[in-house]
Amino acid sequence: MTTGSRQDRDRDGAAQPQRFVISFAGFNRPWAVWIAHRLEEHGHRVALQRWDPQNSPGIAQALDDLARSGSRVLLILSERYFSAGTHTDEEWNTALRTVTDDHPDRFAAVCLTDAPLPSAVAVLEKTDLWGLDAYEAEYRVLRRLELPTDRIGAETGRRGPRFPNDPPEIWGRVPRRNPRFTGRNDVIGRLRAALTEAPPGAATVTLLGLSGVGKTQVATEYAYRFASEYDVVWWVPAEDRPTLRERLADLAPALGLPRGSGSYGEQIRAVLEALRRGSPYHRWLVVFDGCDNPDDLTDLLPQGAGDVIITSRNREWASRHTSLVEVPLYARPESITFIRRRAIRLTGEEADQLAEALEDYPLALDQTAGWLADSPLTVGDYLRLLRSRLDSREAVTVSDDYPLPFPTALAILLNNVRENFPDALALLRLFVFFAPGPVPLRLLREFPAADVPEQLAGLINDQIRWNAALNKLVQFSVVRLEYSDLSVEEGGGLETVQLHRMVHGIVREDLSADEAEPLSRAVRQVLAAADPGRPSDSRLWPRYAELIPHLESSGVLTSTNPRIQNFLLHCLRYLILAGEYRTCLRLAELTDAVWRTMLGDDHDQVRELSYHYGGALRMLGHFKRAETLAKAVADRMLAERGDRDLETLRATSTYAGVLLSTAKFDQARELLEHAFARYRELLGEDDSTTLNAENNVAVALRLLGRYQEAYDTDLDTLRRRERVLRVRHIATLSSGIGCAMGLRLMGRYREALARQEQGLKLNSQVLGANHPQTLRAEHNLGMCLRRSGDIPGAGARLRSVLERSTRVFGATFPWTLMVASDYATYLREYGDIGEARRISEEVVRGYQTQLGLAHPYSIGTVGNLGLVLRAQGERAEALSLAEQALVGMRGAVGERHPWTLGCALNATGHRNITGHFEDAVSLSRETLRGCEQVLGPDHPMTLSAQIALAADLRSVREDVEAQKHEDAGLRALTRTLGPQHVHTVSARQQMRPYWDFEPQP
Repeated sequence: MTTGSRQDRDRDGAAQPQRFVISFAGFNRPWAVWIAHRLEEHGHRVALQRWDPQNSPGIAQALDDLARSGSRVLLILSERYFSAGTHTDEEWNTALRTVTDDHPDRFAAVCLTDAPLPSAVAVLEKTDLWGLDAYEAEYRVLRRLELPTDRIGAETGRRGPRFPNDPPEIWGRVPRRNPRFTGRNDVIGRLRAALTEAPPGAATVTLLGLSGVGKTQVATEYAYRFASEYDVVWWVPAEDRPTLRERLADLAPALGLPRGSGSYGEQIRAVLEALRRGSPYHRWLVVFDGCDNPDDLTDLLPQGAGDVIITSRNREWASRHTSLVEVPLYARPESITFIRRRAIRLTGEEADQLAEALEDYPLALDQTAGWLADSPLTVGDYLRLLRSRLDSREAVTVSDDYPLPFPTALAILLNNVRENFPDALALLRLFVFFAPGPVPLRLLREFPAADVPEQLAGLINDQIRWNAALNKLVQFSVVRLEYSDLSVEEGGGLETVQLHRMVHGIVREDLSADEAEPLSRAVRQVLAAADPGRPSDSRLWPRYAELIPHLESSGVLTSTNPRIQNFLLHCLRYLILAGEYRTCLRLAELTDAVWRTMLGDDHDQVRELSYHYGGALRMLGHFKRAETLAKAVADRMLAERGDRDLETLRATSTYAGVLLSTAKFDQARELLEHAFARYRELLGEDDSTTLNAENNVAVALRLLGRYQEAYDTDLDTLRRRERVLRVRHIATLSSGIGCAMGLRLMGRYREALARQEQGLKLNSQVLGANHPQTLRAEHNLGMCLRRSGDIPGAGARLRSVLERSTRVFGATFPWTLMVASDYATYLREYGDIGEARRISEEVVRGYQTQLGLAHPYSIGTVGNLGLVLRAQGERAEALSLAEQALVGMRGAVGERHPWTLGCALNATGHRNITGHFEDAVSLSRETLRGCEQVLGPDHPMTLSAQIALAADLRSVREDVEAQKHEDAGLRALTRTLGPQHVHTVSARQQMRPYWDFEPQP
């Protein structure tokens, strides 16, 4: 039954559609969008008009313009609607009476606040919506507009915005909304347009501007203003990569994703995959706040149907596939409105004078107006003080990018704090020895009593004084408070203090060395006391991620205290294990220079540092530097302690690991076999360190092409680890991957596939689908599928692993190059030959840059590129690359290595196809003999060499011998791989076989 409606109806009784204009303050946009959607669901036409009287001759004229549209006008009233300009209540009363007299029954209103409003609002007969649920709010809107109420909640199937009082399903640590947020509607409009107009999967926008100009405030306001259009809104502090990764990983449990082993890398990959798929939530917004180094974030940017906002001072983001929206200084009307909201006692003229003096710089306006709000100082006196400081050049020197009055204004504010609020000044000075950005207050509350500086003891131990000092800093906008998402009962509440980078720098510079030393020492002690002590325990990684940003600012890298140095080493170990190689490398480089000067090259701490430093270098592909560093440590330990010392064995094993990366395989094998023998003698056969050494020997043997020996060693390690550790231990699972790889390289494809399928299931169950070791297992499974003949399955696996590796590690990361090489060879045979060439060329460039022209991986991938050129008809160029690969591989690993035999197999084909038949036959005979001796008569490469020799013999009309080799090869392929295997079928069809070089992990 319909009640309270005078709306016209057609002859069938249906309500006729009407036209409405909804006028709203930008702050209340979610309500405007929701009301518009509900009216449209009832068949009406709605236009939205943001209320901006500053751009109109006056409020009466602006309201009159709304009425002249011919539509009914619905005003959404709130304090923000009436404070959008600088008009008085009396001006509003006059305007409202005038327009309602001129346009009777044209205006209606809903109200979102219970705060006092201008008295003439009564003529609008407003209905209140604050504190209601969606049903009651819709009912009241319809009743006020005299529309039928019998279809409340009806939907036409078009997905609409969320009811404004219902928060998104996931709302992650978005800063509190600034009740004094002013203007910026043009910036928010450009931001919204850039996100909505971006191509699918590419909605990433960078808010660019000076420090303190309000980028974070704009992003925060956008998140609140458009919250109803997202299911997930997640805020990520991005000043440094460890904090960035920690916060992004925290989204995993919020999305309902399993934590797996707790690895940040695993959780981040799961999060990025869930966002890409849009499951479980399709509409999401992720904000990365304060990312001034694009390299920290590029590989972690989400893709998919959602939106990404970055705030940054770095214009380099323009070249990183993001749209730029610049955040300028305030326009003068915005400055005046903001100042009067901040300092109500100031007149419009005084606010204009202050804005002029401070050049409309938002942070300076905020801090200065916050002080003047309660200060007896007049604006005139303040401006004279500001001018005298500028004339005397007493301002703190900062970047030329910032308006000159800002540091001067801040210096005046700090002088006021120094003179009148000493506790607040003491607290602020302590804060600046943490990094700019979030200061974890929990750490300060846990301050070791013995380490509290004398001048802070009373303040830190007195909660009332502490709170009073903190509140005074907040009042002056020197710091901002952030609260945990958890309830108070769960340990939530005040969590961090946000200290602006500019304030941080100016306060820090203002301290003398004598003042700074005890404060920095105290912060170092606070950080060291928070060290969980077990960097290998991934459950403790969030604690380490909280500490990493503050290492440099507090002076941890230069401390002479052994306790602080050990704490730093724990942090570097965490960074290696968590995959934060770039951050680890940067910190290790800085520390290495300091420690060598301070402690000497031979100090135990310097040696310990070298393991983390070298590990980061190696993982990032800086192999020559890693080799130089590791060799120096190993030589020194060997000379000082001999070859039976456990620390010497650790150093030589580390050196051998780098030698494997630089293709010094025989030298590495000798060192690793020696270490294995000594560990077995000193620690026993089943000690975990001994088993790690045995695993390293297997890796060396596999790289030397001694596949059977490598497999036997891996199998022994696997069985011991299953017994000593457990079947599902991460090291045991790693040995399982090694065994499956060994079976595949020996040509035992069915066994390899069965083992790797089971291994992938176990790795996924124990570590999660996106753990690096699981990706390694999935990559090997893809190769096993290809060798077993499941071409579609292989392509899907390899493509998936490459996409994830590129996104997480980057395109030039050593692991990514390996996967890319294998995927390119797949594409050459079964996919897009053009894409195969593009990837192959990138892989060659990557390896040649990292490893040099003479490394087997550079040489082998050049041979792979030659096969692509052959497939594209560039035969002469392909032959040149094939011969180059053959000569290079002979020099790199010797005549009898399987890689050299594979290059020879390819060269025979290139010679044949370019008409060099006799040369092809000669090389084919030599290659077949080598394969039989090295790999055995039934290995797939041996049988490929036999089929290739048959083709070459047929080219020189040696048909009888050709048939003999072809028949023998076909019988062996049928027996070992099966009659329908792709290799057998190709041989039967007389398709010439080729060999793919595969870089190995």
